[in-house]
Amino acid sequence: MMTQEEFNQWCVNQSLSNQAIIEIEKIRNAQPSRSVASRCKNVSGRYPSRKMGVTIQFESHKVELPFIYQLEHAEDVLEYYDQPPPFKIQYTSASGRNLGVIITPDFFVIRSHSAAWVECKTESELEKLAQKSPHRYQLGNNKWQSPPGFYYAQQFGFDFQLWSDAKINWTLQRNLEFLEDYYKSDLSLKLDDNYNIVASLVEAHPGISIAKLLDYKGVNADHIYSLIATEKIYVDLTAYLLVEADKSQVFQSRVVENALKAIICTENSDQMITPIVNIIPGTSVFYDGVCLNIILVGQDYLLLSAKEFETIELKLSDFFVLVNTGKIQINHLKNQSLIYEQAMEILKQASTEDLINANRRFSLLKPYLDEQSITTARPKERTLRRWLHNYYQAQEKYGYGYLGLISLNHRKGNHNRKLPQHIIEILSKFITEEYESKKQKTKQAVYASFVHHCSKAGIGDDQIPSYKTFINEIKKYPKHSQLEKRSGHRAAYEMEAFYWELELSTPRHGDFPFHIAHIDHTELDIELRCSQTGKVLGRPWLTLLMDAFSRRILAIYISYDPPSYRSCMMVLRICVQRHSRLPQIIVTDNGKEFYSTYFETLLAIFECTLKRRPPAKPRFSSVCERLFGTTNTQFLYNLAGNTQITKKVRLMTKSVNPKNLSVWTLGLLYMYLTEWAYAIYDTTEHPALLGQSPHEVFTRGINQFGSRLSRLIPNDDNFRILTLPTTKKGKALVQPSKGIKIDNKYYWHNTFRDPQVERTLVNVRYDPFNAGVAYAYIHGLWVECISEYYPLFRGRSEKEIQLATAELKKHQQNHASSDKIRCKQLAEFMASTEAEEALLAQRLRDLQTLEVFQVMNGGLPNVNPYSNLQDIDLADTDIKQNNHPTILEKESINQEKLQIFKKY
Repeated sequence: MMTQEEFNQWCVNQSLSNQAIIEIEKIRNAQPSRSVASRCKNVSGRYPSRKMGVTIQFESHKVELPFIYQLEHAEDVLEYYDQPPPFKIQYTSASGRNLGVIITPDFFVIRSHSAAWVECKTESELEKLAQKSPHRYQLGNNKWQSPPGFYYAQQFGFDFQLWSDAKINWTLQRNLEFLEDYYKSDLSLKLDDNYNIVASLVEAHPGISIAKLLDYKGVNADHIYSLIATEKIYVDLTAYLLVEADKSQVFQSRVVENALKAIICTENSDQMITPIVNIIPGTSVFYDGVCLNIILVGQDYLLLSAKEFETIELKLSDFFVLVNTGKIQINHLKNQSLIYEQAMEILKQASTEDLINANRRFSLLKPYLDEQSITTARPKERTLRRWLHNYYQAQEKYGYGYLGLISLNHRKGNHNRKLPQHIIEILSKFITEEYESKKQKTKQAVYASFVHHCSKAGIGDDQIPSYKTFINEIKKYPKHSQLEKRSGHRAAYEMEAFYWELELSTPRHGDFPFHIAHIDHTELDIELRCSQTGKVLGRPWLTLLMDAFSRRILAIYISYDPPSYRSCMMVLRICVQRHSRLPQIIVTDNGKEFYSTYFETLLAIFECTLKRRPPAKPRFSSVCERLFGTTNTQFLYNLAGNTQITKKVRLMTKSVNPKNLSVWTLGLLYMYLTEWAYAIYDTTEHPALLGQSPHEVFTRGINQFGSRLSRLIPNDDNFRILTLPTTKKGKALVQPSKGIKIDNKYYWHNTFRDPQVERTLVNVRYDPFNAGVAYAYIHGLWVECISEYYPLFRGRSEKEIQLATAELKKHQQNHASSDKIRCKQLAEFMASTEAEEALLAQRLRDLQTLEVFQVMNGGLPNVNPYSNLQDIDLADTDIKQNNHPTILEKESINQEKLQIFKKY
């Protein structure tokens, strides 16, 4: 971003008016005027911009996100702002009515010599809008324009631009995303021996592929891609995909590449080769580097055309002279492709009977083709000559004589419908208006209305279609749109066709490990017990982070609490703990926990792009959805207490009730679940990975596409504090003798006595699993602050505090004097006997979560000495009598029970 001095100088250089300066300062100082959201098939999100130092919103990752990448890497772009303040434009509608519309452009871009509002649309969307509002959206000189927007911007000396996805070079887009980790690296590139080896190899072998470079000893992927990102070596990022290492050619510089291409062109032009050109319409030729197509061939002239030129008429004699001198060259690749397509079209149209007849004809012609003597008189000579003529003609035209022997049998008979046209129109009207409606009428009811209408219209009974014909007519309509009109888009989602990625845009599963990862939650199909009391606590929630490229589970976390920012925080912590890094792009659904300021801020700090899939579109997170099913079938359904039977409520009895059969605790389940996820699933062949395991694909991807050391994150106290949430304001006032106030609770640290710290706003964070402590950023360090009621709040989770607050509000709802819950009252209430019953269940769940933390840190969970079903009643009796085993006895029991649980 520009400093204020740089901005003032820029305004002077542009000779802006006072009105323009006020307008542009308003944009620079304003927050985004709206928050974007996923809709239909759009994937929205936030991109962490280094150029702007903030996250930039995008409403579509196929239109706006590529535009952001271009702005981020364009040297002339100084600043850009998403969702600038709205303004009003005026134009005439298609019907001639004057309209005034308030619009919010997608971006405001400040370049070195200009400034403009930019609206991003797809090409197809602009074509539809141009028909609907021809005075607002216009296409002129192959460029989309918006005259009303331009007139508004012109008063300030700015521009208004329409940017279409047709301008996206998807090869360049994918390469920029691929190299993003290297562009963002703060490490200065040192030309050590390894980097010098790569540079020397490229110099010695101009045009060498990345794949061949990786085969040399001492060269790894990070060396190559770092040099490409810093332009020490050159790859044409607009022409080659870096993920296709065997096709990507590397040169010393662009100059070297252009020189080599010129040499090759010179060599080819000097070779006097007289090619044979098949003068038929559709043939493609080159003239002076321009591709031309032969569209018409006459006796003395032929016509050629190209997109850039008008039709060209040329004498055949002149054409052959140009061919013989090498000035016209045949485009073998395109013509071969065209011929192949024509041949395949003939084969597609041929039926089985057609191919049988062609095979028979070929076997009869084979002796003639091999110049052998003919021993049979069948078929007749005239027929053989006709077959031979067709064979040689097809051989000359397509290169395959066999195609001339295929005689396509066209269907015979009258294929017109027997129903009169006016009855077909009535049928269509009743299907579209009566059956395909939100009323969801039955087919029989709609047919009855149809028959009644026909009778009233004077149509005879012999002309009215039968119910079977009516049903068959309904079946001809598209199932997806039919179900959507009757039951809504969610019901029709299962019938929706899969969207296959056929273009060069970013693949949905990423190009390399840690490129794209998904976070998702599900409630596990198993009932768990408390490790201390044996009480059934219910079903836990699973949160996982999965690498889309390798299908590897990067992190896994379970808790009794429903999905929240705490689950997101823990799964990101575990990912850094295991891999010392976070993914480049994280895809989530539209859960409210993913819209929290904490979550977005955390990803922005570590420069992770956030994408949100469209609502009610689970296929966008299909890799996670499939994994949830695999977790159930391979792991959970083999454990006691799984809830499969609950899907058949009428068949469930007390003896098979999962609540009565449950023996597993949260800590133990997490320990074995992580072992299954990180060891067994990780090393098992995956059906989507062509017989490879996630670990193998992950390792191979790191070797081929780089380890990207610049994204490493140290798993220290600073990272742990950064993963803690903060308040809405993010800061708190240091009050003398009281400290900082977070959620009506005061926290203290001795540094607050410093006169330079008192009465200042400091950054604060709190621990959602321990309300007894909070953290404040003082003198460049995070210091731990203690609650004024530390003994009572220590170890209490944020969830428990919230439940206690709600419970206390219930007790005070009849007192109108004060609705505010003070910290002292809350602490006293939580210490009272009355609160114990209300908070017991949550406290037990929080205790089980602590066992999950023990497993995360390499320890073992506490094993309930009364875990089996036969001893649950005895456990309750012992607890009531305070007959607890000693620490040594407990440890011994834990080890014994651990062996027992391994049997499950």
